[in-house]
Amino acid sequence: MALDFKSIITVTMILFAVIDIIGSIPVIIQIRQRTGSIHAEKATLFSFIIMMMFLFLGENLLKFLGLDVSSFAIAGSLVLFFLALEMILGIKIHKDEMPETATIVPIAFPLIAGAGTMTTLLSLRAEYDNMTIIIGIILNLILVYLCLKNLRFLEKLLGPVGIGVVRKVFGFILLAIAVKLFRSNVGL
Repeated sequence: MALDFKSIITVTMILFAVIDIIGSIPVIIQIRQRTGSIHAEKATLFSFIIMMMFLFLGENLLKFLGLDVSSFAIAGSLVLFFLALEMILGIKIHKDEMPETATIVPIAFPLIAGAGTMTTLLSLRAEYDNMTIIIGIILNLILVYLCLKNLRFLEKLLGPVGIGVVRKVFGFILLAIAVKLFRSNVGL
C-alpha cells in the first residue's frame, strides 16, 4: 500500500484545525495553574486511545449506547461553552475534586479528543483510508505533546499579561466554536 502524502497532509491539517492545540494553550495553562500539573505523556496517550477507539468503534459505540453523533457533539459543545465562560469572565465553574484527573478530563477529552475531533474522524473515514488518518492523528499528537511538555516555557514566554489577553481572546473563540458546534447539531 503506497502512502499518499497529499492526503496525509490534508488529513493532518484538518485535524490540526479541529484539535487547535495552539488555541487551547491558554485553557491548558489555566487548568495547570488550578491543578498544579499536567502530565503531557498521559494526556497524549489518552487522546490517542480515545481517537483510535472512536475511529474504529465510534459509530457502533454510540449506536450501542443509543446515542447519535449530534447528541455527542452537543454534550461536548456544552463542556467547551463552560470552559470558555471561565476564560472570558475569570470565574471558576468547574470544581475538580481530584486535580490529577485534569490531565484526562478536560484536557485529553474534550479539549484534544473532543466531539469536534471525533465527528471529524467519522467524516474523514468516508474519504480517506485508515492508515492516512492514523498518520494524521500521530502527527497532530506529536505537536500536542510538544506543546504540553513545554507549557511552562510557553507560559513564561507569554507572561501574566500575555496569558490574560490570550485567555480572553481564545475564550471568545472557544465560545464561538462551542456555539457553532451546538447550532450545527441542534439544527438551528
